[in-house]
Amino acid sequence: MKNFKTIAIALLVAIGSFSATAQEKKVDVKTSKINWVGKKVTGQHEGTIDLKSGVLIFKNNKLVGGNFTVDMNSISTTDLKAGQGKEKLDGHLKADDFFGTEKYPTAKLVFKSIGKKSDNVYSVTADMTIKDVTNSIKFDITVNKNNATAALVIDRTKYGIKFKSKNFFEGLGDNVIYDDFDLAVDLKF
Repeated sequence: MKNFKTIAIALLVAIGSFSATAQEKKVDVKTSKINWVGKKVTGQHEGTIDLKSGVLIFKNNKLVGGNFTVDMNSISTTDLKAGQGKEKLDGHLKADDFFGTEKYPTAKLVFKSIGKKSDNVYSVTADMTIKDVTNSIKFDITVNKNNATAALVIDRTKYGIKFKSKNFFEGLGDNVIYDDFDLAVDLKF
């Protein structure tokens, strides 16, 4: 009888451990999308940037973690066409004035804490690293089956990207580029 109780307890502990094990869901970098929008006084530009890798971590079907690496060399403007300034803007975004992709080819996002807001919505605090500078950011992420979406607002000046920022340069007039840029993230896994 004593052996039966020991086996039963061991079995329950094993089952409990199995159900509480974290499950990593690898992000499909080919079908996932990141769209960006950068605004200036006289308008805005938009484009895409590719994920290099990413994973969302679930425990008991609840989001508990995640980390992502972005290929900064993939940054591309979509509101301009070839021959109409696209190459120039794409090149400038990759230059040292902005993301310096030759020296900093990737950016990283690592979830640090997650709180559940509603059935499918989580509040995330994460570390964002751009140009080897790391800052904490907060955003909401919505998870539905094998898809997750999030909208992030990033202050570029916190990562040393000060080009035409009115907070660092005077007399720019309508050449000001706003400090915040927006990311719309659509993850497939």
